[in-house]
Amino acid sequence: MSTVKPKHIGRNISRIRELRDMKQEALAQAIGTTQQSISIIEGSESVDDEKLKAIAEALGVPADVIRNFSEEAVFNIIGNTYNDDSYSTVNFGCTFNPLDKLLEAFDKNEKLYERLVQAEKEKVALLEKLLDKK
Repeated sequence: MSTVKPKHIGRNISRIRELRDMKQEALAQAIGTTQQSISIIEGSESVDDEKLKAIAEALGVPADVIRNFSEEAVFNIIGNTYNDDSYSTVNFGCTFNPLDKLLEAFDKNEKLYERLVQAEKEKVALLEKLLDKK
C-alpha cells in the first residue's frame, strides 16, 4: 500500500521561480517582502492561500499551477514539444509568409503616399485659386 506524498508548495514555488529565471530578491520585491522570507517560504511544505496567491501573481501563473506543479509534467511537456525538423513534419514556425506581410506593408505605404500627394495637390490648387482672386 502506497501513501500519496503531500505536495511541497515551497519547493514548487522555488522551481517555478527558477524556471522563470527569477531571483529570490526579485520575487520578494514583487510581493513586498524580504529575500529571507522568500527563503523561509520556499522551505515550507505549505503556504497560506493569500500569500500563495500573491506569489503566483508575481510569478505570472495561477495558484493552482504552484499547488499541482510536477517536475515530471514539465519534462513531459518539453519532451513532447521538442522539434527536430529532420524527423518531423510538424512545423512550429510561422503560419504566414513574412515576405507577403512585408509586401502588404509596402502597398499600404504606397497608397498612403499617393493619398498624401493628392491632398497636397488639392491644397496647392486651392491656394493658387485664392491667389488668383487677389
